[in-house]
Amino acid sequence: MPEIAPLRRIVSKAVPLPLPNIDTDIITPMERIMDGKFVEFAFEALRFDADGAPRPGCALDDPAYRDAEILIAGANFGCGSSRETAVWAVKGLGFKAVISESFGDIFSSNCFRNGIVPVVLPAAAITALLDAAQSGETLTLDIERRVVEQEGGDRYGFEIPPLRRTALLEGLDDLQLSLRLADEITTFESRDRAERPWAQGVAMESERPLGTARKPE
Repeated sequence: MPEIAPLRRIVSKAVPLPLPNIDTDIITPMERIMDGKFVEFAFEALRFDADGAPRPGCALDDPAYRDAEILIAGANFGCGSSRETAVWAVKGLGFKAVISESFGDIFSSNCFRNGIVPVVLPAAAITALLDAAQSGETLTLDIERRVVEQEGGDRYGFEIPPLRRTALLEGLDDLQLSLRLADEITTFESRDRAERPWAQGVAMESERPLGTARKPE
């Protein structure tokens, strides 16, 4: 897995993409995964017509949003199959955060694992932010304070699991985050051995290679 950079604050224009139910096959079609062009052709059905010509008016390719690091999407973004390439493509397009009413569960988890912030906000906030994006406003997304702010001062708080927030702020992947808890894990395992010695025996039995017999005691 590529190294994840710490992410504390994003100040950027936002790309408005208010269509609901954009699934992972729209984000990365299987044929583009197979030919290795899933970033170049991310959201292909939305960006190109049947002849491969760019669709006029698609915000994803609008020069007004060049270098935008925030995507504001319709509800249920990233639903469908559990392909991590969808998150890789979103990141490959330069986005560091996606704001939506809701996400596919696996897509949301994959965002965190790849250093992207999936921000869930209510419909009214999404509508206001879409208007701001379409007018070219710069938004500020602060992971540390868990808030999205408009230029005029309106702000919208969001929730984020504490461990996921720590991982984003410090640039940690899942393994590095787990290693931070090594002492707690060791303490739990020691206590569990004392309280449930029978469970340790079951675990050892389950780990024996198939086809091997238990030695007589």
